[in-house]
Amino acid sequence: MTREAPAALWVDRRRWLALAGAAASGLWLAPGARAQARLSTDPFALGVASGSPRHDSVVLWTRLVKDSAEGTAAWGAQPVAVRWEMAHDAQFQRMVQTGTAMAAPGLAHAVHVEVQGLEPDRWYFYRFQVGGAVSAVGRTRTFPLPGAAAARLRLAYASCQHWEHGYYSAYRHMRDENPDAVMFLGDYIYEYGGSNKGVRRAPTQATLSLDDYRARYAFYKADADLQAMHAACPWLMTWDDHEVQNDYAGLTQGTFGPEVADFGARRAAAYQAYYEHMPLRAAVLQRALAGVMQPGSELRLYDRVAFGRLAVLHTLDDRQYRDRQACTKNGAFGSSSVNPAACPAWSDPARSLLGAEQERWLGRSLAAGGVTWTLIGQQTVFGQRDFRPGEGQALPNDGWDGYAPARTRLTQALQQHQASNPVFLGGDVHSNWVGHVKADYARPDSRSVGVEFCGTSITSRGGDNKGIADVLAENPHFVFVDRERRGYGMAEFTPQRLTVALRVVDDVTRVDSGISTLAAFAVEAGQSRILPA
Repeated sequence: MTREAPAALWVDRRRWLALAGAAASGLWLAPGARAQARLSTDPFALGVASGSPRHDSVVLWTRLVKDSAEGTAAWGAQPVAVRWEMAHDAQFQRMVQTGTAMAAPGLAHAVHVEVQGLEPDRWYFYRFQVGGAVSAVGRTRTFPLPGAAAARLRLAYASCQHWEHGYYSAYRHMRDENPDAVMFLGDYIYEYGGSNKGVRRAPTQATLSLDDYRARYAFYKADADLQAMHAACPWLMTWDDHEVQNDYAGLTQGTFGPEVADFGARRAAAYQAYYEHMPLRAAVLQRALAGVMQPGSELRLYDRVAFGRLAVLHTLDDRQYRDRQACTKNGAFGSSSVNPAACPAWSDPARSLLGAEQERWLGRSLAAGGVTWTLIGQQTVFGQRDFRPGEGQALPNDGWDGYAPARTRLTQALQQHQASNPVFLGGDVHSNWVGHVKADYARPDSRSVGVEFCGTSITSRGGDNKGIADVLAENPHFVFVDRERRGYGMAEFTPQRLTVALRVVDDVTRVDSGISTLAAFAVEAGQSRILPA
């Protein structure tokens, strides 16, 4: 039976948090909302998306624009009523729910509809309408009921899609593989100003203000392959650094581009634009200060969702709450390669990558158990990477290596709570790293407590494979490394085993690039050991 969402009252637009929550419900219509006049351009030029799937609900997203390059000012200062529809079929003959949501100017005329009361473990179709215009049709799904049997989960994971460095042809191939969901692990946009050395041209100014970040998201989201992949299935979202600034840490600014006097204000603008352009629940805004994103306010992204009793999927946030990187050269902002023996702060147990509250939350989630696979999606490589052969160490300080006591706390939590079959997914480093998660990285013979698959970039440039044999010899917990190829990972979970294919495009500089499998691996349930697939 089709359900029409009832109207409710307009809330104070100065209360941004309340505004977002009400808009997300899709159940209210504001007095004075702009009439839906016939439009001369496509208001849905940025496409549609869905995300944050549960067993009974999902978030539907779009943003109204005059065209993909213009900001919210084109729609003026009034909210716009947008009709949404969800159906069992792509022709919308068997309706499930319909309603009206508000595209509010305070949120860049973005729409977030949290559709509730859906059936578990099934696919749906959705679309939006405004002023006689109809959006593209999106396809989304709910997850199985927690505790229910589930035979298979196909999960694509991706990160790092620098516009200038290539085309998003990887997404065209990912769509052909029909995953149940995509886990995006950060660097959705790049904040840099463009250069004339890219494969394709990007805006020339760095993003600093809210309008800048809004325009950059609109620029990226105009890509047809990215739009098509968003419309194909729900996405689980987290960020890394480039959604704000390269190598930033908490409220400490990073590197490259102009320094700003008030980094907190820049971060708040970036966080607001991120929310506006992603299929996120209004609950992520629960600690926005005074109802809006202000310097120091939180956008809570870390989350967990069960896929029946087959898997629990965690998405972590290792940027917002982290301590500043230790011993960066000359006291500069950002990252360095560091010799831990010359860095007293390296082993300080008080330092954290996730922050104390997120660490406690993750521990509670791991203790809950009840699933076959424990998936932890986070931003970067988890295992230790020593790039100095022989005596001494050279470790990167921007990832888990730079927060070794925090990593040890997490591996101890995995063991303490007997987390079932831990699997780490990562991104950030523009290369594929496949390895075993060790109980103690200082002891190569320590037991494996999980496995990790850190994925390469969609487009962002990496390095070459010179010296890879030496790197693997120095870090024997890794079984495979490749820096040269771009693409994504495709993980398939069943009650018996996990298989992971590293999918790479032939040529990221070609919009029509083909694709192949660089390598494939398997992990049997109950064994933290990586095998060739």
